Amino acid sequence: MRIAFYAPLKSPNHSVASGDRQMARTLIKALEHGGHSVELASELRIYLREPESKSFDALEIEAKEEAARLARLWDRDGKPDLWFSYHPYYKAPDLIGPKLTSAFGVPYVTAEASYSRRRNAGLWADTQALVARAVEQAALNICFTQRDRQGLADAIPGAALGMLSPFIDTSGFRETPARGCPTRLVTVAMMRPGDKLESYRMLAQALGSIGHLPWTMSVVGDGPAREEVKARFAGLPADRIEWLGAIEPAAVPDVLYGGGIYVWPGFGEAYGLAYLEAQAAGLPVVAQDIAGVPEVVRDGQTGFLTPPGDVPAFASAIERLLSRNDERTIMAAEARRFILEERSLGTAAARLADLLAKIPVP
Repeated sequence: MRIAFYAPLKSPNHSVASGDRQMARTLIKALEHGGHSVELASELRIYLREPESKSFDALEIEAKEEAARLARLWDRDGKPDLWFSYHPYYKAPDLIGPKLTSAFGVPYVTAEASYSRRRNAGLWADTQALVARAVEQAALNICFTQRDRQGLADAIPGAALGMLSPFIDTSGFRETPARGCPTRLVTVAMMRPGDKLESYRMLAQALGSIGHLPWTMSVVGDGPAREEVKARFAGLPADRIEWLGAIEPAAVPDVLYGGGIYVWPGFGEAYGLAYLEAQAAGLPVVAQDIAGVPEVVRDGQTGFLTPPGDVPAFASAIERLLSRNDERTIMAAEARRFILEERSLGTAAARLADLLAKIPVP
C-alpha cells in the first residue's frame, strides 16, 4: 500500500531526539519492512503545551492550509491508500487527517491514540472530543498497551481496536555483547520537570540507601532540569556517577553494553523505549510497576517491577541484582532473548501487515 504517515506531536524529522520521534521513525521502518510505500504527509506540528484558545485557533488555520495543500497534491498525483496517524492525544490531535481522508474516501488509521477522562475540562475537553471522533472514524486504532486500549474502549465504544506490542529496531544489538561491569548501573532519560525529575529523585534516594554496595552508575541524558537532577544526587559520592549528557542514539548501545543493570523508576512512562533497548543489550531492569512499564518489562523474568512510590522496595531490587550474580545472569539472557525474538522490527512488521491487511482499501 501507499501510506501517508503523519505524527502531529513530533515529526520523525524533528531536530530534538525523543521517544516519540524514535517510535515514529521505527514505525515507518516497520511499515516499509512489510512492503508498504510510506510518504511523510506533513511536518506540521500540532502541540498545545497549555490550553490556550488563541494558540489552538492559530493551529487550526495552519492545519486547514496544510489540508488544502494535500488535497491539491492528491488531486494531481492520486490519493494514498491509507492515512496513518501516530500518537494523537488531547495535546496533539490530528487536525488534518480525519476530514481530508473522509473527503477523499481514504481509510484512516491511528497508532498509540489515547484518551484520558480526567482531562475533560476547558479546551482539553474540546481537543479530546476531536481525538474521540478520529478514533471513532478510524478503520483501525492500533494500541501499544492494554492501558491505552482500555481507555479507548471505555470512551469510544465500538471503536476498531488492535494490539501491537512496543518494539525497537534491534539491528544495533544483534552482536553478542561482551559482558559489561556487573555492578555498573545505567539509566538513559531526558532531564525535564515533572515525571522525569520525579524518577531521578526516587533513583537518587534509592541509591543513597545502598551505598554500602560497590555500585557505579552511568547517566545518559540532558535537558532543562539538568541542575535540579544533579542536585538530587549531590549527597552521593561524585566519583561513583558518570554524567554523559546527551549522546547520539547510535552511541547508546555501547553505554548499555558497558553496564550490568538498567535502573529507572519510570513515573509517567507510556511504556519506555529505553527499557527495550537496555534489555536488548542484555541488561535486566529495575523499574516501578506503573503506567505502561509492565508492557515492556517482565517482572521476575527480565527484571523487577516494584510498587509505585516505594523507595525501599526499589532499592532492595537493585541490591538483589547487585548481590546475586547467578540470578542477574539468567535475567540478562532472558531480557535479551525477549527483545530480539519478540519485540524486534521484523516481528512488529509482520504484526502490522496482519492488522493492515484486514482494512478494506477502496
